[in-house]
Amino acid sequence: MPLHKGSPASPAQAERRLALNPFFGEANPVGGMTEAPPHHQLPDGPLPPSSAYQLVHDELMLDGNSRLNLATFVTTWMEPQAGVLMAECRDKNMIDKDEYPRTAELERRCVAMLAQLWHAPDPATAVGCSTTGSSEACMLAGMALKRRWAKRNADRYPGSARPNLVMGVNVQVCWDKFCNFWEVEPRLVPMEGDRFHLDAETAAALCDENTIGVVAVLGSTFDGSYEPVAEICAALDALQERTGLDIPVHVDGASGAMIAPFLDEDLVWDFRLPRVSSINTSGHKYGLVYPGVGWALWRSPEELPEELVFRVNYLGGDMPTFALNFSRPGAQVVAQYYTFLRLGREGYRAVQQTTRDIARGLAERIEAMGDFRLLTRGDQLPVFAFTTAEDVTSFDVFDVSRRLREQGWLVPAYTFPANREDLSVLRVVCRNGFSADLAALFIEDLNRLLPELRRQPHPFTDDRGSATSFHH
Repeated sequence: MPLHKGSPASPAQAERRLALNPFFGEANPVGGMTEAPPHHQLPDGPLPPSSAYQLVHDELMLDGNSRLNLATFVTTWMEPQAGVLMAECRDKNMIDKDEYPRTAELERRCVAMLAQLWHAPDPATAVGCSTTGSSEACMLAGMALKRRWAKRNADRYPGSARPNLVMGVNVQVCWDKFCNFWEVEPRLVPMEGDRFHLDAETAAALCDENTIGVVAVLGSTFDGSYEPVAEICAALDALQERTGLDIPVHVDGASGAMIAPFLDEDLVWDFRLPRVSSINTSGHKYGLVYPGVGWALWRSPEELPEELVFRVNYLGGDMPTFALNFSRPGAQVVAQYYTFLRLGREGYRAVQQTTRDIARGLAERIEAMGDFRLLTRGDQLPVFAFTTAEDVTSFDVFDVSRRLREQGWLVPAYTFPANREDLSVLRVVCRNGFSADLAALFIEDLNRLLPELRRQPHPFTDDRGSATSFHH
């Protein structure tokens, strides 16, 4: 159904009242509701709160179980105390920093913590903000890159120069949106062979005087692998030495920026690299907070053009804000601060290590079945992708995804982009709350399905487009 277009009335609309449980009546089971409220227009009158709740609750039972959703990166479990805090703050508007100064202060503390975690040269001067998620954070980072480039090329832009952004074809769809909305040419590096993300040499080769920046992804959503940020920066350093072009790098750390600091401390990918201008992450992914909160940080105020920053009075002082959205709840920011306070470095390390261990163990058990070939093993992001073995002809990844859904497991099957459209894979995302016990149950269900899949005469998925369920 295109966007939010309403559905035409069903021929059975008049009989919808028969679907209502008489107990939905507030007091008298035989004198409560005489007809069902319409689906696509406002009802004529109000319903009792318990009746309205039950109608909505029952329909939502048909949603998938979020804890069994191995497609999403988004956090699906938090402690009850975090839920209480979020409930207490859901009526606070995050933008009203002078009315809710303590919520604003918690946001500032989170930015400072992330600046230190990501090795900003001076965490006290690094600038950043919360967002509704990594998509908004990426838009903000892209806007800053474009504005800085436009100021450097004021004599050519917008007349003759068209800005471009270099990135791998595996980037999250928000980068395609950014290029579309802000009129930037996307220069996408395709996949080649067993290389499923951006490489340094190709990235540098696509840069020219109109390049506003290079996006390096710390944790590709397609297979969970890290892009070589340090190598990309080194290639751009060499490019500057040869040509004088000074191309900044933005690190899209939607997932990896909350994994690598705890599990891959020797990996240099962040503000330790002078060419890294900005970093984003999703607090609601491996930041371990319910959706939606993201974070965008710049290494120093020089990387964020002043004209993009709006300022409000905060406790008699100056509070800079930089966001696309305006009103939004403060609950997720408070929950992020709670989680930082609750876990600390060692707590985050323990949670992320457990998740990675489960991902690696699950990948090994799937490989041992003999029907599948691993593309990645969950040893970077706790995410791995796999496809069917070369000698498997009776089923494909889309059959596996469909049959697992019958057991309640949501595992996406999808085709890779250019130049690997020939490769279709399954992807498993392991998150906090996906325990070793659940992983064992997943393996049991997959083992139970395989004999039937092996007996198929051929794959049964005719329309791969409708079968694909790839969720970033």
